[in-house]
Amino acid sequence: MSLDPNSSAAPLPPLLGAGCAVLAFDVGGTDLKAALVDESGAIRELMRVPTPLAGERTADAVLALVGELARDLRGNHPAVHPRTAGLLVPGQVDEEGGVGVLSENLGWTGYPFRDRAQGILGVPVSFGHDVRGAGEAEYRLGAAAPFRDVVVMTIGTGIAGAIFIQGRLYTGRGLAGEMGHSKVADDPQCVCGCRGCLEAVASAGAIARRYTQATGQVVTGAKDVLGRAARGDVPAREIWESALDALALDLSHTVALLAPEAIVIGGGLSQAGAALFEPLGRRLDAILTYQSRPKLLRASIGEDAGVVGAALRARDLVDHLAGVLT
Repeated sequence: MSLDPNSSAAPLPPLLGAGCAVLAFDVGGTDLKAALVDESGAIRELMRVPTPLAGERTADAVLALVGELARDLRGNHPAVHPRTAGLLVPGQVDEEGGVGVLSENLGWTGYPFRDRAQGILGVPVSFGHDVRGAGEAEYRLGAAAPFRDVVVMTIGTGIAGAIFIQGRLYTGRGLAGEMGHSKVADDPQCVCGCRGCLEAVASAGAIARRYTQATGQVVTGAKDVLGRAARGDVPAREIWESALDALALDLSHTVALLAPEAIVIGGGLSQAGAALFEPLGRRLDAILTYQSRPKLLRASIGEDAGVVGAALRARDLVDHLAGVLT
């Protein structure tokens, strides 16, 4: 297996605490992350590779890669014996049925991830939504932990959120938190078929794509566009500001509907730091009137929140199975 040069083979701090050893997989629109967590809660090794894209067979390719990564992790750490695995994927998911219902970005429909992953990995698998898994990590171990009513929003290839109400994750039968597909503008076309979705305007991928379409210049990503905006590039500034406007409008809807104490933002775009949070906060202040203004916080676990969430769910599965057997 050829690993990304940023993959970590050195143990990371035992963030999860003591428990059983587990495998964890976080499938994103760009990267797939795999980790082995030992009994102390330390991530023994974390691998990051490009998510394989194979059209209608992307889901099959993803699981084949998951199997390869699992073999590498087990082979590299023969003294660690994972009892379960956690697998998170994007799009609409049926967590109870273990099915990836729909992913517009990766192209699967009704795919039985959990059953097939269990066959490949040889251990019970906890299956869930990538953003809700990352949100649970932030809620249990990160920046969302002090709050009972909180939204954890991830802005990366897509946009989605995990919603916690009175300390409980609200899933809405697998459909809650898809704020990336709320309409905030007239254009551009979104992969879901609608026009003007938040994801098509303000996701990290959309910001880069819109700049290239406007100027004919290929950029490396949203960070590149933000850097150009800071240097006075007019198209870059207009695209960045329109993304901020769209995000603020969507957050105002979230505030009106849910009145969260805080909104925690993670994903690639959160790496912009003050360049994102300060103007976004000002725009939200300008929209809200009597509503209680939530705190806008940067996610604290960082880019590995999804794989940490997958590991937490894998450990929860051990407890659930033990309860069923007693």
